[in-house]
Amino acid sequence: MLELSKLRAAIIDGDDALALEITNEALQQEADPAELINKWMIPAMDEVGRLFEAQEFFFPEMLLAARAMQRALEPLRPLLAACGVQPTGRVVLGTVKGDLHDIGKNMVGYMLEGAGFEVHDIGIDVPAEKFIEAVDTYNADILAVSALLTTTMPEMKVILDMLNQAGIREKIQVIVGGAPVTQSFADEIGADGYGENAGSAVSVSRSLMGKS
Repeated sequence: MLELSKLRAAIIDGDDALALEITNEALQQEADPAELINKWMIPAMDEVGRLFEAQEFFFPEMLLAARAMQRALEPLRPLLAACGVQPTGRVVLGTVKGDLHDIGKNMVGYMLEGAGFEVHDIGIDVPAEKFIEAVDTYNADILAVSALLTTTMPEMKVILDMLNQAGIREKIQVIVGGAPVTQSFADEIGADGYGENAGSAVSVSRSLMGKS
């Protein structure tokens, strides 16, 4: 009998090959894809987030764990779609116009997907109007906007203003983050949440979706 606790451990350890191997073996033994995610994978990434907050893990360990989670999810995605399993929420993620940084954004995307969210990463240097289009296209619940330069932070306010102009501001939760972004700035521009790092972005997103 396969010990599925090893899947959790493989993800935390960042062993992507082992995580994929265990997932495939579990599926061969007719394991429930949703249970694999909810009982083993999501708790694994929650533990990674906790270790990061406690400064026992750092960025490289988080990245390895996120990649292991991604590998383990590969054979599960089509099965979940076929079963009609609903995600925790739908997120549009991107870096604002004029900003070409993507490492932090990518980590947030990995962690959100690891927490059961459906993530649509629309890239870097994204004009405000493309954020608005993506929110509509993907029927998003959350818009996660990143900036790593103080000079590009004002674009976040532009995006919020455009959401208001389009009449869809009340339909979307907006979280902001990035090295120069602060809670006070998020409050000032009217964002719904602020993620100091990838782990807190997950916590804030869950809270905005009414999830514990």
